[in-house]
Amino acid sequence: MMSTAGVIDLSVWQVGLAAVLVGVVIVISARQALGLERDLVVGTVRTIVQLYLVGLILTSVFTAGRWYWVALVLIVMTLVATQAAVSRLKKPIPGRYEIAATAIVVSTAMTLGWVIAVVVRVHPWYEPQYVIPIAGMILGNAMTSAALAGDRLQSDLRVRTDEVEAMLALGFPGSEAVQPMVRSAVRAAMIPTVSGMMTVGLVQLPGMMTGQILAGASPLVAIEYQIVVVFMLAVATSVASLLFVRLAVRRYLTPAHQLRRYLL
Repeated sequence: MMSTAGVIDLSVWQVGLAAVLVGVVIVISARQALGLERDLVVGTVRTIVQLYLVGLILTSVFTAGRWYWVALVLIVMTLVATQAAVSRLKKPIPGRYEIAATAIVVSTAMTLGWVIAVVVRVHPWYEPQYVIPIAGMILGNAMTSAALAGDRLQSDLRVRTDEVEAMLALGFPGSEAVQPMVRSAVRAAMIPTVSGMMTVGLVQLPGMMTGQILAGASPLVAIEYQIVVVFMLAVATSVASLLFVRLAVRRYLTPAHQLRRYLL
C-alpha cells in the first residue's frame, strides 16, 4: 500500500514477517550452541514494544508542538543515556553519574545547538520533527563513546598501574602520569566514528540517508543531511569521550597525586 507521500506503508503483518529474520538468527544460535536464544526472543519483544511506545509518544509530542514536551523527551533520553553509559563500566567509580551526565549533556547541547540554530536553522527552535531525532542520534553516539572511553581507561589503568605509580614516585604530577591512558581511551572511543567517516556511502548507506530516500526525499538532499550528521557525530563523540575521561581520571588520583588502587 502506497501512502500519499510515496512511502510504502507497512501493515502489522508485514512487520511480523520481518521477525522471521530474527527466527533465522535464533536457529543459528541454537544449532551452534551460542546460548543466545532467550536474549534474542526478549530483545525482539522489547524492540517491538519499546519502539511502538516511543512512536505513540512522539506522535503526541509532534501533534502538540510545545517546547516543554520536547524538553521533557530530551531529559528522559538523557537520563537513559547516562544510565546506559555508567552501566558499562566494569567497576563503579565515585560520582560516575555526574561524570557521565556532564559529558553527555555538554557534548549534546553544544552539538545540537549548533546544528539546530546555525546549520539547519529550525524555526521554531523546538520543532520536534527535527530536534528529537537529531538529539537522539547525538545522545546515542555520545553515550557509546563515553562508555567506550571509560571502559578503556579502566582497563589501561588496571594493566599499567605499576607504570603510573612509578611515574608518580619520580615526581610527575598525576595528570602527566595518566596522560598516555587518557589519550588511549579517547582514541579508542573515536575510532569507530573515524572509521565510519572513511567508508560512509561506500560500504553502506547510513540510516538517516536511507530513511529520507525511502520517505521520498531527493538523494542529494538526503546526502546533504547525512554529511551534517556525520560531522555532528564526530564532534559529539570526541567531546563526550574527552570530557568523560578527563573527569573520571580525577577520581583515580588523590590530591597528593597517589593512585587509588581500590577503584581498579
